[in-house]
Amino acid sequence: MSPGALAAEPSGPWCSGTYADDFAALTARARDFDEHPDAAFSYCTRSRAEYECLSYKSDGAIRHERRSVLAHGTAFAYKRLNGDTLLVTNDHVASWPAVTDAQHPVDGVPAGCKRVSESLTLVDDEQDSYPRDDVPATTLVTDPQLDVAILKAHGELHVLPWKIGHSAALKERNMVEVRGFPLGAFRATSVGKVISAHDHDDQGDWNHDDFVIDALLSAGNSGSPVLAISCATGEYELVGVYHAGYVGGSALNVVIGIDQVRDLMTTLKRAPMTADSSGVPLDGAARGRLAMALGPLHEAFFPFGGQTATVTERADRALVFTLYGKDFPFDARPTLALEDLEVHDAASFGAVGRVWFGTARGLKVPPTGALDTDAQAMLEKLILALRTDAAAHLAFRAAADADSASRQVSDKERKAGRALQRTAAARTDLVQAVVDLAERLGPSTGDRGETLAGVFAEPPSAGAPRPSEVAAAGSSVLEQTRPMKPPGRP
Repeated sequence: MSPGALAAEPSGPWCSGTYADDFAALTARARDFDEHPDAAFSYCTRSRAEYECLSYKSDGAIRHERRSVLAHGTAFAYKRLNGDTLLVTNDHVASWPAVTDAQHPVDGVPAGCKRVSESLTLVDDEQDSYPRDDVPATTLVTDPQLDVAILKAHGELHVLPWKIGHSAALKERNMVEVRGFPLGAFRATSVGKVISAHDHDDQGDWNHDDFVIDALLSAGNSGSPVLAISCATGEYELVGVYHAGYVGGSALNVVIGIDQVRDLMTTLKRAPMTADSSGVPLDGAARGRLAMALGPLHEAFFPFGGQTATVTERADRALVFTLYGKDFPFDARPTLALEDLEVHDAASFGAVGRVWFGTARGLKVPPTGALDTDAQAMLEKLILALRTDAAAHLAFRAAADADSASRQVSDKERKAGRALQRTAAARTDLVQAVVDLAERLGPSTGDRGETLAGVFAEPPSAGAPRPSEVAAAGSSVLEQTRPMKPPGRP
């Protein structure tokens, strides 16, 4: 059964806008649909992960410990595709942090532990102990800033029968309904009203627009569909995805507006981010501003993925980016050092030179061919992220040092600072990839690694390639790769 268009248009004091303020606006057909077997389009998710944690025994040997974690949430099916079913849930329901830290904690797992496996299934509820009818689900696409993930499950599940609405049309006092699994315990329908039609969520990695409802919800409801009643048809419409509640506010819950989720559901592609969400164009002028902002010390520190990075201008005007471990400054040995060579092209920030990976024995440039295609692609993302974050942080500090001319300027600076914090925290996956490569490609037992002082020293001029030649030929690590361009350039 699928609700069709209804002839009678609801009317009454509860229907003054696009969505109704009372369930009296529901038509009889929409009410009766809950009795139909297809009405159950929300599913309980069970996600598992295993973390490896390293520590030291009393004799100095390394202890490897595994920690397993489990959580329940909600996903709802919205489309069938080639024998599979697509579902929507939260990113924080579908995935676990790659590495635990202060910005990405996991209950029962210490900071600094690495995720080694994870799985996601659809179950009856948290008490479901019969695995044979569980439905495995995989993540097709996820958007951590939006906190939304699209899942795929094999088989034809019951899907949402109602159309996708428009969250921008919601008003205060509109009635909403949430269908999910509170605490993972059982399927439940919760009701409430919109108490604020707009709220911007920039907590942690999140960066999206919400609306606030007063329904009584709990942790297992994360990923639940939020429905409102159309005044035009008397049917439900999907207007949002529940994802979080205010700490200390039992009935203050925030919902991701569906207007931001529609494209992800349709295209199965995350919207591209311009200039890595910082608004800083990466060209020759940006490089000049960055070099000038470094000041007389020719060096600056900035956060990167929960760790510390530096950018240093060398005597030959090359920029050297370094990334340190989580124990910096107690352990000042870098995990990575990377040359960013100056090129005489106003449209280009620079060209990648040598890349060193570091261990306790020093730094080492891996031999040609040591990096596969995935590792080279990761390094391209890394240099883009390092350039962007360094330029953005230095520009922010320069603005913060100046007196705010108005409250609007002060608010803009505050928002920019929070955006930079989110961006820095979002680099965790890149940092973990660097750590993994350093363990594999850095100096091993018996190797004599290069020191950081040697990296900062200007390369010998005799026979040394000019930056333009390096850009054309590639380095020994990024062999035959193109010099990286700013976002938006071919």
